[in-house]
Amino acid sequence: MPKKILIVEDDESLLKFESILLSTKGYLVYGAMTGVAALSDIAEDHPDLIILDITLPGLDGFEVCRRIKGNPETRHIPVLFLSGKTTPADILCGNLAGADQYITKPFKSAKVLAAIKLLLEKEESHSGKQGMLH
Repeated sequence: MPKKILIVEDDESLLKFESILLSTKGYLVYGAMTGVAALSDIAEDHPDLIILDITLPGLDGFEVCRRIKGNPETRHIPVLFLSGKTTPADILCGNLAGADQYITKPFKSAKVLAAIKLLLEKEESHSGKQGMLH
């Protein structure tokens, strides 16, 4: 079954580019353009991974990530920040918010695809181990 990836990006052209890139690799992709819409989609669709921009209308990506990681129902979902915010302080804020990975824009597609693969494999092996404990 294909892995579901939610892309949260307010730049429509970038959202389309990322969606096409991931769809061609066999992922089931859907998008949200605001933090509020993302949280609603996450609660409804339970994605396997979230790609999250920081600069969003309303709730920013840091707050969205904090809410995802602070919720027992969603904290296991890997979050990959893909952002134009490139300072060490921004990256630290992303890590403090609970991000599993932080990649700056402009990005290389191969780097993003490798990070996604790694995060999904890590989550899958972690889920498998949790299942064995119960």
